[in-house]
Amino acid sequence: MQYRRLGRAGIRVSTLSLGSWVTYANQVDAKAAVEMMAAAFDAGINFFDNAEVYARGQSETIMGQALKTLAWPRLNYLVSTKFFWGLDRDGEAVNRRDTLNRKYLMQAIDGSLKRFGLEHIDLVYCHRPDPHTPIEETVRAMSDIITQGKALYWGTSEWSASDIRAAWEIADRHHLHKPVMEQPQYHLFHRHRVEQDYARLYEDIGLGLTTWSPLASGLLTGKYKDGVPAGSRGTVETYAFLREGLTHPAKNAAVAQLAPIAAELGCTLAQLAIAWAAKNPRVSTVITGASRVEQLQQNLGALAVLDQLTPELLARIDAITRPLAG
Repeated sequence: MQYRRLGRAGIRVSTLSLGSWVTYANQVDAKAAVEMMAAAFDAGINFFDNAEVYARGQSETIMGQALKTLAWPRLNYLVSTKFFWGLDRDGEAVNRRDTLNRKYLMQAIDGSLKRFGLEHIDLVYCHRPDPHTPIEETVRAMSDIITQGKALYWGTSEWSASDIRAAWEIADRHHLHKPVMEQPQYHLFHRHRVEQDYARLYEDIGLGLTTWSPLASGLLTGKYKDGVPAGSRGTVETYAFLREGLTHPAKNAAVAQLAPIAAELGCTLAQLAIAWAAKNPRVSTVITGASRVEQLQQNLGALAVLDQLTPELLARIDAITRPLAG
């Protein structure tokens, strides 16, 4: 396993990490989580990504149960969570959903700590921007969470470059804990934000990236070229919104054009796509997902592809996918 600095932060994260979105509580129970997290850890993965909203808190609970069973030294792994949507989707707690106000954030961290069964969470993200709460209020709340020792680093997910810079400058001006990482979607068909919008932030503020969806929710595996197969992510009812993108005709045709390149490298389409995302030196870690240990091990095979991605091969991949990328 290779390890990279999280931007300018002192910690290092494994080049590939393991996330729980979609899978935990939907396809993965506590027993399966133990098996996969153990296999990931044995392979050198030290970062496990989660979020409060995943399976309405159940994902954090399952990961927490797995961590308790595995009993690793706390210094040896990193856990994250993300706040914005809240858990009270059907109730009347208007200050606890779709927000980054201070009241919600200060209570959300306590809920996550309880579900994880941990004394602190390593990385905490503002899961989406909140246009209705002043950024300064959010920055102060996140900084206080760090000061209280409930989390070690904070950052953002799917924020614009201007909002990230505004948050950093507020923290800098008031001597608060600054955001150090962003978690954006990044794959062959979704590049603009990472490659262009954030370009100045890497040098200016030392932004680190923990990117998600390297396989475009499965599109880049090639398995959706003939529709949505049984048992795939596209069949999970709560994620039905993904289906249209997964069966996109032009993108599936482009994926088919990538198959010969993967064959040349002796890897799968999935391994090629994951390696492509990890090839970007601005990416601190690529978050992968898996519902089985075998799938996790296949994803880890992407590490062997990294050094084979020559400029010539990258140019061929670019010619196929960039016209369809956003």
